[in-house]
Amino acid sequence: MAKVISTLFISADGVAEIDPDWHFPYFDENMGRAVTEDYETADVLLLGRETYDSFAGAWPDREAAGGEDAGFAKQLGDTRKVVASRQRLEFSWRNCELIDGDLLSAVTALKADAGVKGVLIPGSISVVQQLLAAGLVDELRLLVHPVAARKGRRLFDEGDAAYHLRVIATEAYPTGVIRVIYAPTEAPAPAGYDDAKGQLDAE
Repeated sequence: MAKVISTLFISADGVAEIDPDWHFPYFDENMGRAVTEDYETADVLLLGRETYDSFAGAWPDREAAGGEDAGFAKQLGDTRKVVASRQRLEFSWRNCELIDGDLLSAVTALKADAGVKGVLIPGSISVVQQLLAAGLVDELRLLVHPVAARKGRRLFDEGDAAYHLRVIATEAYPTGVIRVIYAPTEAPAPAGYDDAKGQLDAE
């Protein structure tokens, strides 16, 4: 079964709607390697409408320009891209298709498709939120920037139930960025202060 992986740049206070002013100063070769690794996990990109508009408005031109990012731009262009949108779209970028039907059913079908290696969701906050709520995200790959953005959309929205996560891997970069890979997990056993107080080290 194909994994569904979310990859996001995020601030220390949970803002996943990036601002170039706090994002790009921290982008170094380590973050570039992490991004490359994330994209290598998948042969399908799942994009929300806003992320599609952003990508399609930039990457085809970068590929055509032939600059140092043209190779990555070509990789994105060659990859199958599935777009979640409530409106019909006229695609100007190759290898794009609109989800036919509802998001959850489409992602469930992609996960079960033996021909799909993996599904990567770059950005696309609302898509990730819906799939988290439905239990369809297998990994959250977060590049946590050492900045409190204080404004912008946050990854974790208001809800009735907590999301419990286990850490698969962590990595700290010289810039202060921390890469954390999480997977959803079951809630720990109930506990309260009486359970915790014995762990205090009083000297």
